Amino acid sequence: MDENGSPGREYRVEELAAAAGIPVRTLRFYRERRLLPPPRREGRIAWYSEEHLARLRTIAALLERGHTLGGIADLIAAWEQGRTLDGVAERLGLEGALMGPWSEETPVRLTARQLTDYFGEDVSAGNLTASLEIGYIAVDGEEVVHVSRRLLDASAALVREGVPLSAILAAGREVRSHVDALADLFTTVIKDHVLRSMGPLDAMEADEVHRIAESLERLRPLAKNIVDAEMALAMERRVRAEIDAWMSAHADAAPSPPVSDAQDSGAAPSPGDRPEAVGRPAADGALQGPRASNRTT
Repeated sequence: MDENGSPGREYRVEELAAAAGIPVRTLRFYRERRLLPPPRREGRIAWYSEEHLARLRTIAALLERGHTLGGIADLIAAWEQGRTLDGVAERLGLEGALMGPWSEETPVRLTARQLTDYFGEDVSAGNLTASLEIGYIAVDGEEVVHVSRRLLDASAALVREGVPLSAILAAGREVRSHVDALADLFTTVIKDHVLRSMGPLDAMEADEVHRIAESLERLRPLAKNIVDAEMALAMERRVRAEIDAWMSAHADAAPSPPVSDAQDSGAAPSPGDRPEAVGRPAADGALQGPRASNRTT
């Protein structure tokens, strides 16, 4: 539950698989092996929580470290039964904190028709392949699951403004490389200044694990706020520079005002050629220019 006591975000099975970056069949296999706790049932719909997502990420991390599924199942069983087996409870508890979700993105399941409603003629084999390579979408049968509602809506809005989807995906690929570098930077800061104080996991007390987990929870929104603020400031600098350059270029290209023959020859303009002479009071109070007749007929 969140700090307000609400159950937090929940996922359907396809959405949970997309958020964890695994196929639906793998998720179902984990559930059959009892690596995941049972979901909440609402009629025929199974709802999964953030805890399920953290568990899937923990399983992925343990698999990368060489653990087998059988060994992971034993570790989880020992943890859930409250037994400490060479620091299993502490290790899995901290793994859950480390592997918990940092984003607030909601996956979206789409049919081919719905995808066309979003992007129209830009739905092509090349763009679908690029989206798969970047990781924006995953294919599940005859449908696709987009990893983020916000990215989906933003991409569709840009297409409606006239930006080709291929250009958006190319920019997205570049953005991905830059944000990966940012993530590396923040991960290094956390590792050097937060996790360095950790001792061996099997020697850690439960309250120490809890303290570190809480510290990581507080760091998540701070990292996001820093990136958001820096991005806004960078966009402000770039947009101002682009506008200044555009205005300067148009000012240089603006045509000069026309020059009269008299001005071009260097001769002084006659009084009638001067605009300020028209309607200007003369010394006798009369108006220069055409005179109105005072005679009556």
